[in-house]
Amino acid sequence: MSACFHCHEPLPHEPVLARIGGEPCAFCCIGCRAAAEWIEQLGLGDYYRLRSAPARKAEQSTEASATWSCPELDRHVVRPLDGARSEVCLLIEGVRCAACVWLIERSLGTLPGVAQVQVNAAAARCRVVWDPARTPLPALLDNLARTGYRALPLDARALDDARRRETRDALKRLAVAGFGSMQAMMYGVALYVGAFQDMDASTRELLRWIGFLLATPVVLYAARPFFAGALRNLRARRLGMDVPVALAVSLIYAASLAEALRGGAEVYFDSVSMFVFFLLLGRFLEMRARHRSGDLVDALARLTPMFADRCRADGAFERIGAAELRVGDVVHVAEGGGVPADGVLLDRACHVDEALLTGEAEPVARHPGDSLIAGSVLQDGPVRLRVERVGADTALAGIVALVHRAQAERPRLALAGERAAARFVARVLALTALTALGWSLLDPSRVLTATLAVLVVSCPCAFALAVPAAMTRALAVLAHRGVLVAHADAVEKLAEADHVVFDKTGTLTSPHVQQVGGDAAALPLAAALARASSHPLARAIVDIAAGEDALPAATDVAAHPGMGVEGTVTGRRLRLGRADFALRGTLDAHALADAVVLADRHGVLATFHPRERLRDGAAACVHALQAQGLAVEVLSGDAAHRVGAIAQAIGAGQWHARQTPADKLARLRELRAEGARVIAVGDGINDAPVLAGADIAVAMGNGTPLAQVSSDIVLTGGRLQALPEARRLAQQTLRILGQNHRWSLCYNLCVVPPAALGLMPPWLAAIGMSASSLLVVLNALRIGRAESMPPAEAAALREVHA
Repeated sequence: MSACFHCHEPLPHEPVLARIGGEPCAFCCIGCRAAAEWIEQLGLGDYYRLRSAPARKAEQSTEASATWSCPELDRHVVRPLDGARSEVCLLIEGVRCAACVWLIERSLGTLPGVAQVQVNAAAARCRVVWDPARTPLPALLDNLARTGYRALPLDARALDDARRRETRDALKRLAVAGFGSMQAMMYGVALYVGAFQDMDASTRELLRWIGFLLATPVVLYAARPFFAGALRNLRARRLGMDVPVALAVSLIYAASLAEALRGGAEVYFDSVSMFVFFLLLGRFLEMRARHRSGDLVDALARLTPMFADRCRADGAFERIGAAELRVGDVVHVAEGGGVPADGVLLDRACHVDEALLTGEAEPVARHPGDSLIAGSVLQDGPVRLRVERVGADTALAGIVALVHRAQAERPRLALAGERAAARFVARVLALTALTALGWSLLDPSRVLTATLAVLVVSCPCAFALAVPAAMTRALAVLAHRGVLVAHADAVEKLAEADHVVFDKTGTLTSPHVQQVGGDAAALPLAAALARASSHPLARAIVDIAAGEDALPAATDVAAHPGMGVEGTVTGRRLRLGRADFALRGTLDAHALADAVVLADRHGVLATFHPRERLRDGAAACVHALQAQGLAVEVLSGDAAHRVGAIAQAIGAGQWHARQTPADKLARLRELRAEGARVIAVGDGINDAPVLAGADIAVAMGNGTPLAQVSSDIVLTGGRLQALPEARRLAQQTLRILGQNHRWSLCYNLCVVPPAALGLMPPWLAAIGMSASSLLVVLNALRIGRAESMPPAEAAALREVHA
């Protein structure tokens, strides 16, 4: 044995020895031996049987996790979820095949507190949901390092480096194949012409061997990804699209070499070089299209600036890393600069561009006391900002986490497509065998060309690319329009939905309040409690108190969903919310049934009368969904007269008032029992159960984190009209998917018979296969471009605007 068992690097003069799986193995260093023993101790020794490429050298990875011990970086990448769970999205170096995915998922899954591990080998990304209290982040990454993988933060620099490496590798292989195919074709043409010009034997022999020398680096280097993919598929006991490609390249090259050795005239070194070149060219164009589709999504990770100008006590600025900011810091943002963290605008009005965050193209005005979102771009300035949320707690981090969650998942359509592609490959191989058998009986001299043509031309590359190309494009276009898809299956379900259930307050309406009772001193007390709640009415109370110089602090705060919030402010125990809750069920509560009440144990301190205005675009959204054939109803916990008025204003056919979370969930179950496929739209804590139980859960971008965690889709800008647009785009995605599948089927039905009859040379088959795959990718890029509004929906919108 001359190579390390773990990483396949050359062994030193005195290798490190150990027994793995009962067999003696040699390692290049102690690190590789420790990694192999660790994998064996976890019961994951099958990794070495399944892998199609060597692991990373272990000693190169073990140093990486030490850098993650910095609390600033931990705060930057870890995003809290519900309860004690958190999530982290990582870029993983060293992921090469399905065996790597298998090993990472199982090794991390053995750690205490790890609830979910998702690895996308193609994107080299990993999402982990776990309890940091049971396994700290550095320990999680140490586990990765011990198995030979290096984790990087999923930021702009890491994304650029990964994309640059992929592009550089693809260009090198394409250049080798292009040069080899041009030169091999030149000598192939000389051989072909010389056959009619009485070329002497020695010259023919020389040209054949020159063709061999030119084709060898093409096959052994440029075509290596196809062989690695085929080996990976076979070790995983499945048939992928790389299997027929690798088989065709091997057969052409081996047959040509055998013919050259025995001095025959029929060599195909030019054909195999052209075949590899066209395949690589097609994959390179597919990669560029994938990068272009992913640009809109990856751009989210680039929004937050790397550095921030923090204001010191003496008024000077100091340049620090954005990850070093802490809550309470005051930062200076220059005109045209990016906002480094979520915070409150301090000194002057300004306009900010939030296009990539909300889907709104126009800059929005912000005034002192308003919130600014990390990643937004200041249009006029400079301004000062007081930091309120940093790192993974920012709105941008939540958006990025939702996007990467969708990217880490494989939708049901993709899984079904992979299974169908495997069955298709099996049929291709069977058809190839029949073609070879038929020509061996009819004309053995034509067996090779006909067999290779069938094997190449019927490769299911286009079929296998149909779903990934369309879904990648759809997710990117939706993200650009302010619609974030958290679960990839949501696109298919959204297109098939037939019923929509809306919450009212904060979803269809924008609430505000007016203080109608109590003295002015009560407003700061109410706002102090309201800051602890994410309910839209609580936010409205905070808004009307924005002019106060300083709000007192609330301590020992407890939220009561659907009722209100209580806490201690300036030494007094206060309650804010529904009258029956704030007044603890006393008789006075009945007269204040429609008010938001602030009270202490002695009685009412202030009352606030809710006012609502219909959210911009709410009526247009409902009419557009109805024009698409969906039934719409409103479920709200508010009073009947207010719910009825809003339902009438938007044209909803059904509405239900005074609904508790349990009532909403019961109504949802009733609809689903009737066969309805339901979209639920909400924004508050009360909506979390119904969102979790719906076929498609849609959360408003300004809603609570719990509602967003329970959702499949998030409308980042709170723009309701994005929902019918998203459904229209989802339907277009399914139509284009169907077109791509039909094209793949028709293509194979048209080209396989001529190939089987020996009427198509292998190089022409390679062009046809590559063109077929490229057409599928280009058709997928139409998603979001060729979209048109149905006449019924356009008429409904004209009626609303009129």
